[in-house]
Amino acid sequence: MIQSMTAFSRESATTPQGVLTVELRSVNHRYLDCSFKVPDTLRALEPKLREALSTRLSRGKVDCLVRVQAPALDTTDMRVDETKLDDLLAAARQVAGRIGDAAPMDPLRLLQFPGIYEAPEESEEALQRAVAGLFEQSLAGLQANRRREGEKLAQLVRDRLDQVEAQVATAREIMPELLQYQRDRISARLQEIAAEVDQGRLEQELVYLAQKADVDEELDRLETHVGEVRRTLDKGGPCGRRLDFLMQELNREANTLSSKSQSAATTLNAVELKVLIEQMREQVQNIE
Repeated sequence: MIQSMTAFSRESATTPQGVLTVELRSVNHRYLDCSFKVPDTLRALEPKLREALSTRLSRGKVDCLVRVQAPALDTTDMRVDETKLDDLLAAARQVAGRIGDAAPMDPLRLLQFPGIYEAPEESEEALQRAVAGLFEQSLAGLQANRRREGEKLAQLVRDRLDQVEAQVATAREIMPELLQYQRDRISARLQEIAAEVDQGRLEQELVYLAQKADVDEELDRLETHVGEVRRTLDKGGPCGRRLDFLMQELNREANTLSSKSQSAATTLNAVELKVLIEQMREQVQNIE
């Protein structure tokens, strides 16, 4: 399937490790460029996340944000080390007796001493597993969004291809009339000036003008490129670079048509082609 490089995905989950949030945002880029913003406790997980992205995506600038909101502290799970507390109080009383007029001891400050109380610590491995699982969900969501957006882009390009083919058909229809018009105009002009003309030389000049204005090859190549764009879209997969190259080829043929234009009708036809090709090129820039 055709995938866009522009998409967004966000997944959140409440776990024993806290509220986890993973955000993935991607925009168009020449190649795959990933940047991560994760807590320091999850730095060891970053290579694994980066590898998962590189195996699922081919192009795009991807920003990954991982947030971990720690759960509220449950004081019922706190355990005070009675032995250490007794030792600390004894030492505090001993110091207070030496200095005489000492301020009363603050219980909260006592709790700040290392080892006085212990709160349950969540396993770092469990946190990494939870984040990795949530990252997979967010990555799957990002891919789904890229596919949906990609199909819309592909349809826009196909619609423009239909219009390009219509313009090519119009150009083929008017070319014989244009060549005949040029021939009649030259003959009428010669009659007006009553000039003696070498018919053989006149025919040579008319053939030269016809060859100069002939755009059959350009129209054939336009149709060939249009068919190749359709085949590329039908094949799917990472094809943005190939499509961009084909847009350049289409634009080259449209420019040649414009340079060979011999009338307002063919000029307008070439302009319409270039507008359609530019519209396709803008859409192709977002295709993976």
